[in-house]
Amino acid sequence: MTTRLLPTVGTCLLALGVAVSATQSTAPRPLRIIAFGAHPDDAELRAAGVAAMWAAQGHQVKFVAATNGDIGHFSQAGGPLAQRRTKEVQECARILGITTEVLDIHDGELEPTLETRRTFARKIREWQADIVMGHRPYDYHPDHRNVGVLLNDTAVVVGAAFFVPDTPPTRGNPIYVNYPDGFTDPKPFEPTVVVDIDAVAEKKWQCVAAMPSQFADADSWQGRTLPNVPKDEAARKTYILETMKGWLAADADQYRPQLIARYGQERGAKVKYVEAFQLNQYGRQIKPDELSAMFPK
Repeated sequence: MTTRLLPTVGTCLLALGVAVSATQSTAPRPLRIIAFGAHPDDAELRAAGVAAMWAAQGHQVKFVAATNGDIGHFSQAGGPLAQRRTKEVQECARILGITTEVLDIHDGELEPTLETRRTFARKIREWQADIVMGHRPYDYHPDHRNVGVLLNDTAVVVGAAFFVPDTPPTRGNPIYVNYPDGFTDPKPFEPTVVVDIDAVAEKKWQCVAAMPSQFADADSWQGRTLPNVPKDEAARKTYILETMKGWLAADADQYRPQLIARYGQERGAKVKYVEAFQLNQYGRQIKPDELSAMFPK
């Protein structure tokens, strides 16, 4: 079970089910994208913009939270918090026009076991994903790291006919991409594609606002861990949301050269908010410009 480099755009299109002839080409079928996050808010924070753009173009996007988030609060926990967080990401999915699912694994207890690898592989195979997204395996949080490990471990077996044979194998190996993080040991995040999400930024902010258990409550994770959070409820919500916006704006400044290369000087210089992704060394390998062509522009 080896992975081949795809040297041409035509090869990439054929792998996605597009008939290409010497005289004409048909439009590619809609992409199917599955994005894993460790908790119910991670995929939303990292990929809500591209998800909304893909969905608007007719592609199929699914977010999967690998844990139920049942300890991600400072005054709530257990089943009630898990149910609350599931409802929050369901509202995000409605806003973005996508599908979402939350796995019933306790927050903080995700392990890269064979059984969990099977679970992840089943989700990818059931969705028949062309693109799989998730964390890198280098992160402060064990759940984040283990999502990365589990995805790496599925990258070949999702196409194997007799691994979890109760689900159909994917059409070859999907393309795997990772979300950014700030960790440099053992290696830093290096974006392969940076996407201007300004046109759908308001949907992303609506999604963030729909998750008060993480981004608004006084005892939410951000409410307790961000510095200088106001005590007033309205001021606190605004402060946390503006902090989230600031993080994405900082990414745009950091990746300005890549934005200008992708969009040209005039547009690239004006982009305010971005989402960035790195082609994973596992999964199907394609050239950066071919990957860029698959992302919204």
